[in-house]
Amino acid sequence: MSVERFWNLVEAARASVEEPSDGDQVGERARQLLDELPLEEVAELARAEWELRARSYRVDLWGAAYLINGGCSDDGFEYFRGWLMSQGREVFERAVADPDTLADVPAVQAGQDLESEEMFGVANLVYWEHTGEALPDRADYPALPEFWDFDDDDEVRRRFPRLNVIVD
Repeated sequence: MSVERFWNLVEAARASVEEPSDGDQVGERARQLLDELPLEEVAELARAEWELRARSYRVDLWGAAYLINGGCSDDGFEYFRGWLMSQGREVFERAVADPDTLADVPAVQAGQDLESEEMFGVANLVYWEHTGEALPDRADYPALPEFWDFDDDDEVRRRFPRLNVIVD
């Protein structure tokens, strides 16, 4: 239920900003909405957000972020996933299932900056700001399989045939 509530919060944030493709605008509005909630609910939403962050911690999605953003460090991948969450459940679920579907997202097609530090960990940050305490430790991210060479053009074309055309 808290994952559903998290997505409802994201949708409310998206609906009330000028540019919903801008992850930082969505993240800032999500932060404002979280500020209005009881701390117990913020903690629940932080756990839900962690689940989504862990689900999106995937090599294939990292490769797509690398292609789209012209490189992608560890922090860059976190902020990319923050942007991805800011785009709502449908975009997020499709991208986690098949990162090549990001080719359908207008912000990707427009070549916008696809990172959002504001959105990544927003519920944890609000909890910390109100309490001065971090939430209890979570499990580590899942182990990633071996990385493939994100700079290998043939491999990129094979894995992301649609994205490669848009970004190229």
